Amino acid sequence: MGSVGIEQTQVPNSTFQLKGETSDTNSADFVPRGPLKTKINFFTDPADGAKPWNYVEIPTDGSPQRNYSHEEREVEILDIRGREQDFYLDKDAFQVFKVQDSAEEEFVDDESIKQKYYPEVVDLLLKNVPGAYKVTLFDHTIRRSEKGAPRAPVTRCHVDQTARSTEWRVRLHDPEQAEELLKGRYRIINVWRPLNGPVQASPLGFGSADTTMDKDLVPVEHRYPHRTGETAAVRFHEGQQYYYWSGMQNDERLMLKCFDNKDGVGQRVPHTAFVDSRSPPGCRGRESIEVRALVYG
Repeated sequence: MGSVGIEQTQVPNSTFQLKGETSDTNSADFVPRGPLKTKINFFTDPADGAKPWNYVEIPTDGSPQRNYSHEEREVEILDIRGREQDFYLDKDAFQVFKVQDSAEEEFVDDESIKQKYYPEVVDLLLKNVPGAYKVTLFDHTIRRSEKGAPRAPVTRCHVDQTARSTEWRVRLHDPEQAEELLKGRYRIINVWRPLNGPVQASPLGFGSADTTMDKDLVPVEHRYPHRTGETAAVRFHEGQQYYYWSGMQNDERLMLKCFDNKDGVGQRVPHTAFVDSRSPPGCRGRESIEVRALVYG
């Protein structure tokens, strides 16, 4: 599977729709597009001043899942539809691609996903990430919006990895080559796509690395049942700029860089699902998959 160019459309505005789409905002087929203002959840410190932590799995003994909270802040989110080529990994820490159809169609069986979809992700990364010569995929997550789904869209602004946890991942997933690989350039990149596009509800918002400062990011202990990793929560500041790619389709891919050890480039991208008040009544709940990759070179 190779990537192909994004066809340019008109620059979106508040009434922007693609050819063939309905402009009836009450239709279940309406696809929200263009810029909007909405509220995003940003990090606030634990009340007792402790180091923030979060359990990946909800504790069964009734204890809290995390020791910190969030505050809602209204932000403007811009639509990159029609200006896709303006954004790239080394500047913004995100980049988008249109691809050929996937050999995996159901996305219900993990082994089938690994056999059919994983090779496509590796191919996409090797062909489109500058300097990449080795890719190690280490997991994936499917998110569904329906009630009772094991994993739902995350509505807290965050970054999946930190500098420390990325090094830990290298040692965990490529142990025999780790010392040599850590001498070169290494990145963690998530490859995100919808499973039931076009996305009408709970779209993914992402903040350009260009507008995110190190002081905005707060390391959080990410506690698994058998080990502890580290993610980053995000504090709000006025200078951050957020984007989304409206109405993402199943043949479109979003790369989100979680960490890059190279200086002078966009190193990480905050991201979160958000509520779009324009989502029409009766529309599909978002379903998506993200595959996480160590990318070397």
